[in-house]
Amino acid sequence: MIAIKLLFICSRNKWRSLTAEKIFSSLNGYDVRSAGTEANARIKVTEGHIGWADIIFTMEKKHLRRIKDKFGYLLYDKRVICLNIPDDYAFMDEELIQLLKCRVSEYIDIENN
Repeated sequence: MIAIKLLFICSRNKWRSLTAEKIFSSLNGYDVRSAGTEANARIKVTEGHIGWADIIFTMEKKHLRRIKDKFGYLLYDKRVICLNIPDDYAFMDEELIQLLKCRVSEYIDIENN
């Protein structure tokens, strides 16, 4: 079975997207990475990330706009989903984890893992 590649994007790749990478990387059948859109991001999103991913989750509409502006030519066959999760949480915040699981479970199977 080929793993479905998930990419989570926020601003600095320190709290939201990194939390998502950590909690979803243990799922069977998924390969998970995260990146940020800001110049000072821990890992800055690149062409390589976008090309690699099967499904891209952004935390906010501004992240979606930024990747469309910069990598729009790579997104034509990608599934890109905005989770609408504000920058109100710290890394591995329990409320953030529950919100991520709830929102992401609409798009991937996290129950049977």
